[in-house]
Amino acid sequence: MIPVCIPKIGDEELKNVLDCIKTNWISSKGEYVDKFEEGFSRYIGCDYGISTTSGTTALHLAMASLGLKKGDEVIVPTFTIASTIFAILYTGATPVLVDCEDETWNIDVNQIEEKITANTKVIMPVHIYGHPCDMDPIIEIAEDFDLFVVEDAAEVHGAEYKGRKAGGIGHIGCFSFYANKIITTGEGGMLVTNNPELADKASKLKDLAFSRERRFLHDDVGFNYRMTNIQAAIGVAQLEKIEEYVAMRRRNAFLYNEYLKDLKGIRLPVEKSWAKNVYWMYSILIEDDFGVSRDELMEKLSAKGIETRTFFIPMHEQPVFHDQGLFKGEQYPVAEEISKKGMYLPSSSGLSEHEIEIISRNIYESHKI
Repeated sequence: MIPVCIPKIGDEELKNVLDCIKTNWISSKGEYVDKFEEGFSRYIGCDYGISTTSGTTALHLAMASLGLKKGDEVIVPTFTIASTIFAILYTGATPVLVDCEDETWNIDVNQIEEKITANTKVIMPVHIYGHPCDMDPIIEIAEDFDLFVVEDAAEVHGAEYKGRKAGGIGHIGCFSFYANKIITTGEGGMLVTNNPELADKASKLKDLAFSRERRFLHDDVGFNYRMTNIQAAIGVAQLEKIEEYVAMRRRNAFLYNEYLKDLKGIRLPVEKSWAKNVYWMYSILIEDDFGVSRDELMEKLSAKGIETRTFFIPMHEQPVFHDQGLFKGEQYPVAEEISKKGMYLPSSSGLSEHEIEIISRNIYESHKI
């Protein structure tokens, strides 16, 4: 079996974890938490990093730190994973959906302004599958309407927009370190920002909102979103190799592009001139003229021991949100189309050229049948 994605873990991670165990610093206190927060935020180009238990809790922490409440609105793409929407709903605020654009599958910036109301507080671009969003017009709109920008950067470790790291461009960036991300802590997340007040608020809220003056005294409703020292120890070792891992993902994409470029009926991922795509997942669309459907191709590859995944199902098609009276009857044609046609191929950093050749050959053979 060639899995769709597995982490690349080495002796450095083991050494750091053993250090935590030997010194008994296994919970949320310990030197590795500080090292990971400082190192990762610096890598992204931000002054502050606040580690969390997951990408989802990083997003929730961002929404809570901005003081979102019932009646507030957040503009967000329909083509995303559900955690993006959940984080908004946790605060009582309302997500307002926008379609994605056809090339990068990121939020269509041309549709944002028409969704802004007097209740809008945040624009949340989601950088999809490794390619950053077009951030300049998003920042311009936010400035014009006095809105916050929170980047969901879970899938773009190391990606760049006009030379700046994705996740470090808006007011807040939120990352995930789940096992399939470019660097991992197993589970875990990070909020990054250049705003000291937001950083202080997020740091306090993630630690049960303990008073700065007196422990066990609380003046806010907080959360236990603390990353453990063991997780951070893995993250510190991973961070040292992040550029190597980014290069591996980009190499995977180059090889896939070479093997698949002449195959009719497949649309390959793009890299815009202003972007550095890190190809977190090598994602393709299976068009009608390929010869077999997306699902049939996935079945054929699975039979050959090649694991794949479908694209996200758009948020406006999710029953859980319809049950809450959200998004009923809404239509977003681009997201609907790519959701039906999209799939991603094995994308591990450690994927070999031989494995990529096998995967590509099986795609060709499936096309011929």
